Amino acid sequence: MSQNRDFGPPKIIKNQGSHHPINQVKDSIIDFLISLGFEIADGPEIETEEFNFDMLNIKESHPARQMHDTFYVNNKSHVLRTHTSPVQIRGMLNKKPPFAFISGGKVYRKDDDSTHLPMFHQIEGIYVDNNVSFSNLKDLIYKIVHFLFGEDIKIRFRPSYFPFTEPSAEVDILSKDGKWLEILGCGVVNPIVLQNCKIDNEQYSGLAFGLGIERIAMLKFGVLDIRDFYKSNLDFLSQFK
Repeated sequence: MSQNRDFGPPKIIKNQGSHHPINQVKDSIIDFLISLGFEIADGPEIETEEFNFDMLNIKESHPARQMHDTFYVNNKSHVLRTHTSPVQIRGMLNKKPPFAFISGGKVYRKDDDSTHLPMFHQIEGIYVDNNVSFSNLKDLIYKIVHFLFGEDIKIRFRPSYFPFTEPSAEVDILSKDGKWLEILGCGVVNPIVLQNCKIDNEQYSGLAFGLGIERIAMLKFGVLDIRDFYKSNLDFLSQFK
């Protein structure tokens, strides 16, 4: 004789979610920079050529302004911002030194491979005051890199060129397998940029830096293909809870 059995409602297995690894890295860097005295600034993702290029001393002949590098809209009068530096320009136009602020968010370039995406995230910072020098910049960069990768990490500054900073440098860290890996760019704010923002470049100087969040996340988590962050693969993303 059969018996009726009540097994109750089916059990629902709930998987606890977590913040995306890119947001984890971005938020931790922002929190650290705020602890150093930086304020947060924000701006539009669709920018004018003036703010994205001209005010930053990026000339018409610069390769970054070509159609194969930049997403143009409105007959080239506007672009999808190629960096968060226009936020710094807007901030400098609305503030009087001394000031220190950071800008973070999405930026867009025509790249797509294992280490580049057409959309990625940046955090940039700027500090303007009396007598800001490259030594101040180096001290700040060491603090940032040690926060990200630990006190024992080896750091190298390489001379570089950016239209909006002079002198400029790229910063590398030494990986465990003995390879130097680039992690950010930085420099002393070009006096032309300060002048464009109506700041007395004889009285004030500044430092600036910028880093790509995806690149930092790849190094911290050992991810080899940047595209893995955006494939919505739950097995992959669950590693970062």
